[in-house]
Amino acid sequence: MPTTTTTTLRFALLVTCASGFLDSYTFLVRGGVFANVQTGNVIFFFINLSEQHYADAVARIWPIVAFLLGVTLSTHIKTGRLDSVVAHPIRWTMGIQALSLAAIGFVPETVPHMYVTVPISFMAAMQIELFRSIGDLNYMVVATTGNMMRTVESAYGVLTTRSETSKRALAVYSKVIGSFFLGAAVGAFATEWMGVHAAWLPAGFLAVTLAFFILDERDTSSGPDEDAGHGAAAV
Repeated sequence: MPTTTTTTLRFALLVTCASGFLDSYTFLVRGGVFANVQTGNVIFFFINLSEQHYADAVARIWPIVAFLLGVTLSTHIKTGRLDSVVAHPIRWTMGIQALSLAAIGFVPETVPHMYVTVPISFMAAMQIELFRSIGDLNYMVVATTGNMMRTVESAYGVLTTRSETSKRALAVYSKVIGSFFLGAAVGAFATEWMGVHAAWLPAGFLAVTLAFFILDERDTSSGPDEDAGHGAAAV
């Protein structure tokens, strides 16, 4: 697999850090939910139905719908069909997400939480679908469970076979997990300090990724476009 901007470790660490941050942020000031993943929404949807809390059940549907739409759009982007309409669609995706989070930082806590959690769910879905690999290693950008599993598998490989492949995988996955933990920790403290405005920090993280595309473009005048091959390997 050719190395592209979105499959580099630095890109993965920054986006994963932003994801950990957003989990803390949405839990603390946006309704006590984890907007990045939808397992909780599915469970609470059926719990609300069983308790006949229909309004609460309906409220759980919108993040799920947003997530599905995000996966649909990112799948369309991966086909390359937008390339003739929009130059560098991945860069546009990151830029729009950064601007969206910056706007969310201005939304008061008194506004219904779904106006914040739904767009975050949409963005998380796009990241999950678009960014799946670091080089030849698969990872999960918005959650840490799968990455922890792969870390243990790699550690086992190091202990039993001492292979260089396992050592490299262990180093990569350890950094990814650390990045998520760091993002969650910074998100918790920053949100306690800044409140809803803390969303400006992960917006800045995503904005920095745009610089990676520019730097990589300067480093190579030929080869694959950094907006192509963006981690489409199956997880």
